[in-house]
Amino acid sequence: MPTWVVTGGAGFIGSNFVRLALERQADLRIVNIDLLTYAGNLENLQGVPEDRHAFVRADICDPEAMRQAVPQEADALLNFAAETHVDRSILGPLAFVRTNVLGTQVLLDAAREKGVKRFLQVSTDEVYGSLGPQAGAFTEASPLLPSSPYAASKAAADLMVLAARRTYGQNVVLTRCSNNYGPYQFPEKLIPLVLSNALEDKPLPVYGDGRQVRDWIHTDDHSRAVLAVLDGGRPGAVYNIGARNERQNIDVVREILRQVGKPESLIRFVKDRPGHDRRYAMNPTRIETELGWRPQVSFEEGLADSIRWYRDHADWWRRVKDGSYREFYAKWYGNR
Repeated sequence: MPTWVVTGGAGFIGSNFVRLALERQADLRIVNIDLLTYAGNLENLQGVPEDRHAFVRADICDPEAMRQAVPQEADALLNFAAETHVDRSILGPLAFVRTNVLGTQVLLDAAREKGVKRFLQVSTDEVYGSLGPQAGAFTEASPLLPSSPYAASKAAADLMVLAARRTYGQNVVLTRCSNNYGPYQFPEKLIPLVLSNALEDKPLPVYGDGRQVRDWIHTDDHSRAVLAVLDGGRPGAVYNIGARNERQNIDVVREILRQVGKPESLIRFVKDRPGHDRRYAMNPTRIETELGWRPQVSFEEGLADSIRWYRDHADWWRRVKDGSYREFYAKWYGNR
C-alpha cells in the first residue's frame, strides 16, 4: 500500500487535499502530521477513512518527533504545513520563520534520513511579490521579491528545498499556487470572512480601496495540480498553479453580497496593511504543457458552491469564530 506523509493536513488546503487523495486512490495510506495550532481543525477531517488515515499531532520543527512520525521509505512527503496569514506575520514574524523555514528544513532532513522517495513543497505566489497592472503574469523564472514576512519565509523555505536537490540529490518538487478558496477555509481569509460576516449582518472590512487583484483557484483544483506534480513533475522543478482568473477584491466582496442578498452598506473600507501587494497573477503554462493539468472549477461555479457550503455549515464556522472548535480536540483525543 502506498504511504504518503502530509504535513498540515488538518488545515484548509491540507485537509481538502487529504480528502481528495483518499477518494481518488483506494489503496493509499496517509500519515497526517499537524500541530493543531489555531488554523488546524480536526473537524475538517471527520469522515475520512480511519483505516487509511493516521493522524499524528506533532511539531514539524521537532527533529526527533519527525523521525518518529515519518515512516521508513514512505512514497512521498507533502509539506502543506505553514503559517500563512500575512497580517499575523506582520505582528509576529518569528513564528513564521520558525514554522515555514526551520520546519521545512527539519522535514527535508527527516525525509532524507528515512529514505522518503519524493518531497513536495507547497508554496505560494506571494514569493514573487507584486505585479503592475500591465505586467503579465508570474512564471517560474520570475525573481523572488517577497513583500511580507510571510512571503519572505516561504521564499526562504523554497530555496532550502531547491538546495536539498543540489546538495543531497533529494527528489524534490515545488508548487506555487495562487489564492485558494473553498470549504473549511479559516475565516480570517477574504472569502470566508466576508461570507460569514455577511450572513450575520456584520461589517465587512476591506483593505484600502479594495482594488487589489488576486488570481482565484478552487482548492480542489489546487489539490489535483499537486497530485499531477507529485506523479509526474521533474525532480528539482517548480510549477506555478493558477486558474487565469483575476478578480479585484472589492468585486469578489460585492458578488458575495449579491448572492447572499445583503446590502453593500455592510462594506467598511479600512486602512491598508503595510506592504500590501497590489496584484498577483500566475502563468500555469508549464504544468499545463508538461503534465496536462487544467482547472476544472470556474470561479462562478466555485464561489456559488462555497456560498452553499458555508450556509449549510454555519455551525462549523461559528465554532471556529468563537473558538469552541478547540473543544473537539479534547473529545477526539479522549476517545483514543
